[in-house]
Amino acid sequence: MLVLACAAGVLATVAGAVAAGAIWVTFVPTVLVLYLVASTASVAWSVAGLATCASAAVIAVLIFYERVFPGLEPAAAPSELPPAWPIEIGVICVLLAAGWAVGTAVRWKRDTTAHLVRHLAEAAVADERMRIARELHDVIGHSMSLIAVKATVANHVADARPQEVRAALTVIEQTSRSTLTEIHRVLGLLRSDSDPQQAHLPVPGMAELPELAAHARCAGVEVDLTVREGAELPAAVAMSVYRIVQQALTNVITHAAPTRCAVTVDIDGREAAIEVVDDGPRHGRPPRASHGGHGLIGMRERAKMYGGTFSAGRRPEGGFRVAARLPYDQSGAMT
Repeated sequence: MLVLACAAGVLATVAGAVAAGAIWVTFVPTVLVLYLVASTASVAWSVAGLATCASAAVIAVLIFYERVFPGLEPAAAPSELPPAWPIEIGVICVLLAAGWAVGTAVRWKRDTTAHLVRHLAEAAVADERMRIARELHDVIGHSMSLIAVKATVANHVADARPQEVRAALTVIEQTSRSTLTEIHRVLGLLRSDSDPQQAHLPVPGMAELPELAAHARCAGVEVDLTVREGAELPAAVAMSVYRIVQQALTNVITHAAPTRCAVTVDIDGREAAIEVVDDGPRHGRPPRASHGGHGLIGMRERAKMYGGTFSAGRRPEGGFRVAARLPYDQSGAMT
């Protein structure tokens, strides 16, 4: 199209089909096509097109004024546009350069927007991966800690107390089933776009906290659960509260069991306050390992997501304390 438009302008000029002083009009289609080329093709191709069209126009104008113009009949009335080849060449070159510049700017803006969209898409994918990884860490970490504790107990009392072994195996079976259900729910989030039914899978919340405490009791942790609900929590905030309590109890089971633990959840309609305090290992036994790791990072990220606060550390009198505050509004958005 660019070659065709430029060739038409050159042929019209060389053939004398346009008036002297208005030759630039024949190159207006070339300017428009050059804009399209600059906005869609690479910079190298658009620059080559600009240079070729400008050179062809200059040659055509010079040929017109040197060979065609002297042979034309004088005009009946003087023209308002004086015939001057430098002005003709200047106007045509300015128009071509303007069309190329606008097209190049449009192409740059499109490329920048596309790059930004790709960046946002990649960031969204990374956030989704982190969210799913955090969910899996909470689910698997809690369940595997409980299963490991009960399996250890069953192994040590297998010969002496078979009834305790049966009870431990029952806990392991129940925990395994619930864990598989949770993993199915989390992985189902990956298919929610293609399978609308996946979006209606149950999400853990405040109602599941007693069950969470019961699992911890099975692992030898005396859990004192206190929940004060002054208002109903949005689903997203309730799930974050559940996950923070779940991970805190997982740390207690892993590092301090058997022990006593107090879990307090206080909801006043503006924020959810969570506190999990354990007394440390009994009989003066040192903790098996530090409470640090990905669990604390995940809890801190959940609190930070709502603009809240999070703290965790050893208590002077012994044991470990985890505290978090999640401000929210009734829509579940962070405040």
